Amino acid sequence: MNRTLPPLNALRAFEAAGRLGSFKQAAAELHVTQGAVSQQVRLLEAWLGAPLFERHNRRVALTPAAEAYLGQIGPLFDQLSQATARYGLSEAVSRTLSVNAPATFVLRWLVPRLEDFRRAHPDVEVRVETSNEPVEALKESHDIVIRGGPDTFYGYAMQPFLAEERLPVCSPALLRRVPLRVPQDLEWHTLLHASSLPRVWPDWLAKAEVPTLRPAAVMSFDHFYLTLQAAVDGMGIAMGPTALVSDDLASGRLIAPFDAPRLPSRTYCTYVAEGRQDERLIVLFRSWLEREGDACAREQTAR
Repeated sequence: MNRTLPPLNALRAFEAAGRLGSFKQAAAELHVTQGAVSQQVRLLEAWLGAPLFERHNRRVALTPAAEAYLGQIGPLFDQLSQATARYGLSEAVSRTLSVNAPATFVLRWLVPRLEDFRRAHPDVEVRVETSNEPVEALKESHDIVIRGGPDTFYGYAMQPFLAEERLPVCSPALLRRVPLRVPQDLEWHTLLHASSLPRVWPDWLAKAEVPTLRPAAVMSFDHFYLTLQAAVDGMGIAMGPTALVSDDLASGRLIAPFDAPRLPSRTYCTYVAEGRQDERLIVLFRSWLEREGDACAREQTAR
C-alpha cells in the first residue's frame, strides 16, 4: 500500500512548534536551532501547499486548519513514543547530554570532576562545548547551559550550584623568590591580567586600600585560564576565583598569600529550557553538579 507521508522531520518540527506555541521552545525540545525549526515548518507548508502558522511580528499562531491537523497528528506521535518505549529504545536515544559552559570553568573545575560522573553513570555520554556567549545568544540548543548568575532568561529555568569569591593566588616558588607579606608588597611583583576581566585587579587593590599601587610589571592574556596557568608556572600573581583554583590550593600548586579582602563573584548556575527540568539525564547531571558544588564549598571553608 502506498502511503502519502510528508517529510517526517518537518512534521516533527510542526508538531512541537504547534504544541508548545513557540518556535524557540520547539527548537530547545528538538535540540536544534530556532532557524532550523522555521525552515522545517516552511518545508511542510510548501509540501502541503497551505500555511500552517499566522505570523504576527514576534509571535506565531496556528491557522484553524493547522490546529485541526495538529489535533490529529499529535496523538500519533504519542502512540509512536509509547510503542518505542515498550521496546526499550527510548533510553537508548536519550543517553547523550550536551553541556555548554565557559572554557575556564570547564578546564579548571568541570573536567577534573567529570570522571566521577562517568563512573557513576557509565551509560551517559556527556558532550561539552565551551562558550562565553549569553544564554539567549547561543546559536545551537543544549541540554544544559552553565553561566554566571543568577539571571533570568525567558524560556529557561535557572538553578545555582557553585558560589565563589576572588583573591590573589600565586605559586609557592614565586614567594620564596620575592616575599609577599602585605598588599603593598605587590609593587615588587608581576600582576597577571585577563583582558575579559579588566576591573578585577583595580577593584581588589582599592578594597585592599592600595588603589594607586604600581606593580613591578604587568602581563595580560586574552583568556582567563591562561592567567591562572601563568600563576601556576610562577610568572606572577593572578586574581583567582576560589572555586576554580580550589584543586590547585588543595594540592599546593597555588597558595593564597592573603585571606582578605575577597571580591564577590557571580554564582555558577545551570540554565535549562522550561519543561525539560524533569528529564532523567538533566536531573542526574544537575544533582551531581550540586553535590560537587557543596563539596567544593566545604573544602574552601575548611581551609
